[in-house]
Amino acid sequence: MRRPALAGSVAAAVLAAAAATGWAVASADGDEGRATPVPAADSADAGFARDMAVHHQQAVEMSYVVRDRTDDEEVRRLAYDIAQTQANQRGMLLGWLDLWELPKVSADPPMSWMGMGDMAAGEDGALMPGMATDAEMTRLGRLNGRQAEVFYLQLMTDHHRGGVHMAEGCVRACEVEAGRRLARGMVEGQQSEIRLMADMLRARGAAARP
Repeated sequence: MRRPALAGSVAAAVLAAAAATGWAVASADGDEGRATPVPAADSADAGFARDMAVHHQQAVEMSYVVRDRTDDEEVRRLAYDIAQTQANQRGMLLGWLDLWELPKVSADPPMSWMGMGDMAAGEDGALMPGMATDAEMTRLGRLNGRQAEVFYLQLMTDHHRGGVHMAEGCVRACEVEAGRRLARGMVEGQQSEIRLMADMLRARGAAARP
């Protein structure tokens, strides 16, 4: 069983890292003051910003749904932390696209910047790996109590796995250093939450989905 403050500490650390990198991506390298070229619309930097913003939006929605479906303070606290962290990061990603004067949507399929543009179309609204389907989101909104907690933890574990995969892709391929730093922070934060959710699932007699 985790200590009650753990989820808040993870979220605070990720938010602090995000805030520290925010201005660097706009016009200069934060460490050495060198001018940073604006990424192209089809670059990994722009693709990551667009796709992760969409990915994060569903995590925010999912987290607010479960807060209305359970009275369990541990799950509600985790959901709030995830919602706040990912909403903050989503705003940063969209803000970078504004600063770069790049479109927030693309005609290219999701994940094209990772070489995955030819993957099968997302099933039932799940546009990218890890995202819940429309039917799963509807089901979450109908469950209550322990059933809602377990299903949320399973969905969010899948969601984080997909998010980690995407962030690792940016660490490898993005050229803006501040973007890579943010992506590394996402990997660390979401991997920590995956471990936390595994413990929470075990405490509820359940496990993550294969």
